[in-house]
Amino acid sequence: MAIYARILQENSLQLWGLSSRERLERTLKKAGVHAIQEGAQSLTEADTVLLLRGDFLYDQRIITNMIETGDVILEFNSPQGPQPVAAYVSSKLADQMEKILCADASEEYPVGLRRESPETLVPVYLKSLLKIDPPYLFPITEQNRRRLEKRLFSGSYKGVTDLVTKWLWPKPAQWVTGYCARHGISPNLVTSVSLVLSIMALLQFYYGAYAWGLLSAWLMTFLDTVDGKLARVTINYSSFGNIFDHAIDLIFPPLWYIAWGLSLQTTHPEIMALPLTFIIWLTFIGYLAGRLCEGLFTHFLEPSGIFCWQTLDSCFRLITGRRNPNLLLLTLFIFYGRADFGIFVVCMWTVLSSIFLAYRLKMGFEYKKETGPLRSWFLDADPVNGQLSTIQRWFCQRPDTAAGDDH
Repeated sequence: MAIYARILQENSLQLWGLSSRERLERTLKKAGVHAIQEGAQSLTEADTVLLLRGDFLYDQRIITNMIETGDVILEFNSPQGPQPVAAYVSSKLADQMEKILCADASEEYPVGLRRESPETLVPVYLKSLLKIDPPYLFPITEQNRRRLEKRLFSGSYKGVTDLVTKWLWPKPAQWVTGYCARHGISPNLVTSVSLVLSIMALLQFYYGAYAWGLLSAWLMTFLDTVDGKLARVTINYSSFGNIFDHAIDLIFPPLWYIAWGLSLQTTHPEIMALPLTFIIWLTFIGYLAGRLCEGLFTHFLEPSGIFCWQTLDSCFRLITGRRNPNLLLLTLFIFYGRADFGIFVVCMWTVLSSIFLAYRLKMGFEYKKETGPLRSWFLDADPVNGQLSTIQRWFCQRPDTAAGDDH
């Protein structure tokens, strides 16, 4: 048995540098479909066919779930009523469904096929990006191109993250992502530049060039946002790229703090009556402890992670003692010419953050023992009917109508 795909009524309009066919081919490969049926290619009775109209933009989850569901017709809720735009059927029904999808036939759907919409086919909780994100399905037209690109970009963003990534980086990251997509710059190349900047920041901190080091570090954090978004909007992500990106993010921040502290050895052997060596080690241990708490929570309590348990945890992720909030603290104290206070405050905030995470981990185990399995608050959020608090709206992508015209 093999799964084939047919792309019908293609649209040449490019979104983030990809035509509809290129986007669908990449999406299909990610879903495990490598055979695109061209012409009168013969199929066996055991084969199945995924038919997709190429003049629509599909949420990747839709295609994946159609394959998992089987015997399904996907409908778009147009102003004129439900319109069939895709189907996953047995090979013997493929030709009949192609005529229906291309509007060459007005006959009834074959018996036994389920009619689904994006909302009934795909859960709104996107665990990989830690957010509520209703699935999208939109017609591709020149009039709504900018809105579709914006929707693809916003869909690539994590819901639960730090305040810099969430509120400062999106607009400039969208510009740079667009430039990279148009000029064929790969996500791994962007990540490689992040690696170079991370090393530069490490050396600059060690030699006391704090302002230059912060510039390198902030550029690295910005590109760390760009590479992931570029990978998702161009469907050019890989396991290697994910490991490469996360390894840099995991390894370098604690090394930056150590290098910053070591640069102060001759001028500040003590800070606030604490030995500098103690502060360096405490910062490093606090960082590891926080990461350990996160890992234990994910493994034993809730797969979505500690920052998705309750809204309190999602809010705390905005400021928790990780890379970007700590860089904000370091930058603030460099403006005041107090590199020593900068590393001291980062140390204290890292430790306090880890204590809070340890407390939440303890509460999680107690809750599981007394009440049962933990449940992420995202699973109970209802963005479709608008039942969201102000804080919940910070982390949820609301349903949109990107099919509208640009003005």
